[in-house]
Amino acid sequence: MATTKRTWEAVIDQMYASVFSDLNKKRFEKITLYLSIIGFLLHLVLIYTKKLELIVFSFETPLLDNPISAIYTPFTIILIYEIYLLVLNLPRSFTTSVSKQFEIISLILIRRIFADIPKVDISANWFSTKENLGLMYDVLGVLILYYLIFLFNKARHKLEKKPLTDAINKFITSKRGVSLILLFVLIVLSFTSAYNWGKGLFLNNSSVDINSVFYNEFFTVLILADVLILLLSFQYTERYSQIIRNTGFIISTILIRLSFGTTGLANVSLIVSSVLFGLIILWVYNLTEKERKKRITII
Repeated sequence: MATTKRTWEAVIDQMYASVFSDLNKKRFEKITLYLSIIGFLLHLVLIYTKKLELIVFSFETPLLDNPISAIYTPFTIILIYEIYLLVLNLPRSFTTSVSKQFEIISLILIRRIFADIPKVDISANWFSTKENLGLMYDVLGVLILYYLIFLFNKARHKLEKKPLTDAINKFITSKRGVSLILLFVLIVLSFTSAYNWGKGLFLNNSSVDINSVFYNEFFTVLILADVLILLLSFQYTERYSQIIRNTGFIISTILIRLSFGTTGLANVSLIVSSVLFGLIILWVYNLTEKERKKRITII
């Protein structure tokens, strides 16, 4: 028998439904599309303005050296939309949320390829320069990630859908509260990261890798949110397999976070390892659940 929701639970559910409504999602999709096109064209204009020396910029950035770099801007905007979807899907399940995290890091890797292509020296020996090798690592990494994410989603869809009980509904409400807090933190974080990067750019003293701007802090916050959800889940489950699965997914996120402190092959290896680790954890969990159901049937 369903129990009446407490006031704070009803407020959280109502706020979540309002912020992440289908109407707002469609609006965000349209805004993302328009901003991607405008950002791409504006980036191209800035590149050719610099090439034709119509404007002398007071700062230096490789993103204004080659037209291919203009693809970097729409991918950045698309990533913002993917983060919105991640926060939206956070209350649904750990596996859905982790799958979205893997998709985000793969898009970050793809975006980096467009930023690094202009740095490639075709005239030199392909294996003799760091930039050429970096491009090869990133391209190979994207291919591996794409396949691993496919396998992860395939395994994710094999999970049994559980009926909604009062306990599960309360857990979902708690995760919705975490999503709302996470959204607010990420909005503040995005503005502060953009401000600090822009300030460093104009002062010509920014040593931060542009590919890690915001996302370094983003995955740190995401780890904290995942840990909070894991702690909340202890109220509703004591199954060892679920605790290990969810903890394993947090480790995957930590590996992604660590990748931002490395470059080259080490960076790609950490990213691929994070997805591979999550895939193995989910695969073993599915085997565990299969064996558990067999034992229940026999009993």
